[in-house]
Amino acid sequence: MSTFSALGIQKEFIQSIKEIGITKPTEIQEKTIPILLKSETDFIGLAQTGTGKTAAFGLPVLHQVDTKNNHIQALILSPTRELVQQIKKQLFKFTKYSNDKIFLEAVFGGEKIDKQINNLKRTTHIVIATPGRLIDLIERGSIDISHVKTIILDEADEMLSMGFKQDLNRILKFTTKLNRKTWLFSATMPEEIKRIVKTYMDANAPKVEINPTSLVNSNIRHQYVKTTIKEKVNNIITFIEKRDDQRGIIFCRTKAGAQNLAFQLSEEGFSAAALEGDMQQKERDKVMRAFKNESLQYLVSTDVSARGIDVRALEFVIHHQLPEQLEYYTHRSGRTARAGNTGISLALILPYELERIHEIQKELNIKFTEVTV
Repeated sequence: MSTFSALGIQKEFIQSIKEIGITKPTEIQEKTIPILLKSETDFIGLAQTGTGKTAAFGLPVLHQVDTKNNHIQALILSPTRELVQQIKKQLFKFTKYSNDKIFLEAVFGGEKIDKQINNLKRTTHIVIATPGRLIDLIERGSIDISHVKTIILDEADEMLSMGFKQDLNRILKFTTKLNRKTWLFSATMPEEIKRIVKTYMDANAPKVEINPTSLVNSNIRHQYVKTTIKEKVNNIITFIEKRDDQRGIIFCRTKAGAQNLAFQLSEEGFSAAALEGDMQQKERDKVMRAFKNESLQYLVSTDVSARGIDVRALEFVIHHQLPEQLEYYTHRSGRTARAGNTGISLALILPYELERIHEIQKELNIKFTEVTV
């Protein structure tokens, strides 16, 4: 195992990452950082969520900022407001001991655009953005990305599955004229991503793939319980009661289902709240804050709402229903067993869904165990 110093990271960055508990590089960091530090190149990084991708691209991009130049030099695109805020927060912490001040700005939907336009009038070196809000700012002429040297697509597959394909194409087309590098990070490589790589990136771009045979983090134990619709809530209660102070996310397919289940759990005296797409942004932020600061123990969420949630030390995820799309199983399960920890992914299935369990096993190269709760 190498050290951050051996990878070429400057000591002031090492000092700040050590302070937040990052001491040894993860596999994606070890393989990615030297490439991004040493060569002016496009780059593809394939790894599951929770493997340390933010530091893998964040530290090299901070090294490249020229603080004497007041223009925006790097652009990081990410699928959700939560992820954008999280990346900004992490990069800001990385810069704590930097000799020269590096200025970061986050722009995303759900907040007044005027405030973000004003913030962008200050010196900004790196912008972290959701694609939709960035397009808004470009169209209003409120952001100048003509000096951008590096574009980073973080969680690229999630951006596409959330409907940002057109926005991404517009942004990449717009910046192709610039002499820019594109670093693409993704958990999976669907056809749409391959198309982006082919259209906008160098055919010889180096590629780092972590655990190519395992699409899902190997520290997760996959389990299923055969049950009935009526019994599902009781199954969940039995499961969480045995786990005292452990924390987790329970996934539902619909917004109404998430609200309903959160209400039932609250009525039974559990610390649970729903996170779903129809909620006001203020409400959503409140629930996420409570979950992150551990005053809320269980989050009941829909698939889209849970995108970009990175909460450490979640011991389990429960699938109230199996997701419709296979990649959702990967994203759901990836909320547990992060940063080297282990976790459980428990699916509550009706007898006829056993076939689906076999499909998921085969497609994702994982093994399910049948359990009783």
